[in-house]
Amino acid sequence: MPNDLEFRFGPLGPNCIHLCVDMQRMFAEDTEWQTPWMERVLPKVEALARSAPDRTIYTRFLPVERAGQGEGTWRRYYERWSSLTIERMGEEMVDLLPSLVELCPPGEIIDKAAYSPWCEPTLASRLKQRRADTLIVTGGETDVCVLGTVLGGVDRGYRVIVAVDALCSSSDEMHDALLSVYRRRYGQQIETVTTDMIIKAWAHSKELAET
Repeated sequence: MPNDLEFRFGPLGPNCIHLCVDMQRMFAEDTEWQTPWMERVLPKVEALARSAPDRTIYTRFLPVERAGQGEGTWRRYYERWSSLTIERMGEEMVDLLPSLVELCPPGEIIDKAAYSPWCEPTLASRLKQRRADTLIVTGGETDVCVLGTVLGGVDRGYRVIVAVDALCSSSDEMHDALLSVYRRRYGQQIETVTTDMIIKAWAHSKELAET
């Protein structure tokens, strides 16, 4: 099996976008959805965002206002997770983590009501406007919203690069399993590398574009 941590399909081009998935207070703070690793990976996410703040798009997962709302199985979902409705936890909890808020603008924010940001037409239109061809994915959770983001990008033909040290999950087992799936089952569409590798490669691509 080839090296898991490499750019298998050549150097990064000038049309990369960093998609930072759901790095929000409700996942970092003391809630039923707390993702313990989020604070640990935050420095890596910050470093990548700061290396290209104007090329970063942040998604936010927005729960329903109160239990009893939602379509289909989402209604049942929020009956189970009623403590995570806006009414119960407060609207401020959907905010990005403070260090990432500081980067918006120039970073952009896209809100979504489901795991996948592709359910909202805004993301596709923003990427088209920027002529994006490559998506660099960070954030949480590896096995939920990151999964929806990655597979949606694959389906739309984007080159998808996953920053393995800038992902977080509430389940070690599922995190490891999904990284294995990304590498072994989607090897022609998904590349797994480290944040430092991305920052270095992205800086080099910018230098080439300016010469």
